Amino acid sequence: MTEFEVTGREALIAAARAAAVLAYAPYSMFSVGAALLFADGGIVTGANVENASYGLSLCAEAVAVAVAMAAGRRGGLVGIAVVGGAVVGGGVGGGAAPVTPCGRCRQVLSELAGLGSSDPVVWCVGAGDRGSEVLELRLSALLPHSFGPGHLSPS
Repeated sequence: MTEFEVTGREALIAAARAAAVLAYAPYSMFSVGAALLFADGGIVTGANVENASYGLSLCAEAVAVAVAMAAGRRGGLVGIAVVGGAVVGGGVGGGAAPVTPCGRCRQVLSELAGLGSSDPVVWCVGAGDRGSEVLELRLSALLPHSFGPGHLSPS
């Protein structure tokens, strides 16, 4: 990995960490932040938003995708960082184990990536200190054989 790639990765992870601090997670006490990197260098973030009616809660990745789509971004997704952990003393703390997107969010991210025919790198990080383990893989590895618009068209 080049120095530029490491710097970009660290910047994206830092953006996801900053987003996680803004999460609204009074029920699970587990904050998640997501940051999306686009080919033009733009970064869009999101944080999880819980609801007393649990099914209405929003994951950080879905929030970030909604913000990106509302801003007119349709493709060019090249990187994703997800950081999550327990709420500790008004901040995000907890273990160093990487937090990966849930299945629903993998599908939502896949839809956005598919609009630009990209397979973005995904960095999954725990909310522990900077020494947290970083799991790096492609979105296609997180969601192999994904469902997409092509499945809706008659053959």
